Amino acid sequence: QVRLVESGGGLVQPGGSLRLSCAASGSIFSFNAMGWYRHAPGKQREWVARITGGGYIGYADSVKGRFTISTNSALNTMYLQMNSLKPEDTAVYYCNSVPPRVEYWGQGTQVTVSS
Repeated sequence: QVRLVESGGGLVQPGGSLRLSCAASGSIFSFNAMGWYRHAPGKQREWVARITGGGYIGYADSVKGRFTISTNSALNTMYLQMNSLKPEDTAVYYCNSVPPRVEYWGQGTQVTVSS
């Protein structure tokens, strides 16, 4: 079973940047597609971005043009470069397969955008 561990969150001012990492104990492309999700207080968890083994990339409209999803060459780490951060990006960010599997939800990493 692949284990996913998120890291890289923190407190950043509006307009700032962060890079999140998702480290997998095996190849992340043992799944057909991997993605980033986020869960903000008082809201449902939402999908943010996805990437497939074939290189297809997609983004939620709310982050398009600001966030970039990528992987390392070993295909065991996935990244989310987040630029031009807004207060509404504040959430716990998770990585998981697309569609997500219950058994792969981890602890997530907190991103707080505030002045």
